[in-house]
Amino acid sequence: MAAVVLAALALSLGPLGTPSSPAGTPLPPDRLRQEATGALESTRAVSVHVRVREGRHTVEASAGEAALGTGRPVPNGAHFRAASVTKSFVAATVLQLAAERRLSPHDTVERWLPGLVQGHGNDGSRITIRHLLQHTSGLHDYDSTELTGRTAPEFERRRFDHIATERLVAAALRHAPDFPPADPADPEPRWNYSNTGYHLLGAVIEKVTGRPWAEEVEDRIVRRLGLRGTRVPGDDPSLPKPYAHTYHRFAGSARYTDTTVRNMAWAGTAGALVSTSRDLDRFFTALLTGELLPPRELAAMRTTVPSNEEHQRFTPGLRYGLGLMRQPLPCGGSRWGHHGDLEGTFVRTGFTADGRRSVVVTVNGRTTDDTQLLTAEKALQGLIDRMLCRR
Repeated sequence: MAAVVLAALALSLGPLGTPSSPAGTPLPPDRLRQEATGALESTRAVSVHVRVREGRHTVEASAGEAALGTGRPVPNGAHFRAASVTKSFVAATVLQLAAERRLSPHDTVERWLPGLVQGHGNDGSRITIRHLLQHTSGLHDYDSTELTGRTAPEFERRRFDHIATERLVAAALRHAPDFPPADPADPEPRWNYSNTGYHLLGAVIEKVTGRPWAEEVEDRIVRRLGLRGTRVPGDDPSLPKPYAHTYHRFAGSARYTDTTVRNMAWAGTAGALVSTSRDLDRFFTALLTGELLPPRELAAMRTTVPSNEEHQRFTPGLRYGLGLMRQPLPCGGSRWGHHGDLEGTFVRTGFTADGRRSVVVTVNGRTTDDTQLLTAEKALQGLIDRMLCRR
């Protein structure tokens, strides 16, 4: 775990621009190594990998080990489960369909999925696609650990199970809504993160296009941008090589469980994507600079509402657009991106509004302890802020 490695350093090919530095200089490799090591110590994780880009400069560094007890560093171009970062890919796909006038964000769920969202106070005729994209539908968020396991022995028994997303949606709809769908005129509507809504968006994509959502994401984004390390794995439980192992300390366990190999088909449009740091950088940069969406749809995606108190505790100032997160930068302006969390791993991204500066952080080694999670979150948020605000 003491191993620290500089993964890559590319030469400058163009001018830079950031909120605090209109003409910055390349990040020194030693500085990023120090940041990775500090993040490893603060998070008490197994490994940390950081990728920072300024214009065309790219520097990567890692700390810790790719597999416990081996001393091997996190490899260059490591694949990882992007978890909820998947939502930004799905939202961009939905908004492309809106730009093509094949659907409207104001369409109701009932229009595209008649009879699916009903009962226990749930009403698909009152919930729009925009509500689903922005987590303002009020739909209850399912607890996936009820099916995937809350303890290490349960996880080991269920890690290869195929769990249909329909089961998760049905489980969520057995609950009453957390609140009524947002009023379009309310500038600060009630908000609650709901994976359930993104599973419904996957079903809408399939109803509109007649194709699986994964194929639409592949054709519209992955292949178009040349994201060679990004895919939807389906029932394949493995990660493509190279990769670093993920580890989770479940409640009641004093030891890490290796969670790397598992069936993630259940996560679907809410979090199934496998990707790399380079690919996430390419995707969000293309998204924010208008390469994937026309101006109207991009503006809609970047129109945000405040998150709820629970999320504010971990990520102060967090506002949510349509599948896109926004947070204030201490040097002025905002950073954009999306977070991903899964048993064993954190994925954190941060991009300046113009896409000129970016940070992608992956951390392997996670716990269920709330205090430690908060400490880790503060460390990761601070790292991203320092990199984006670097003078």
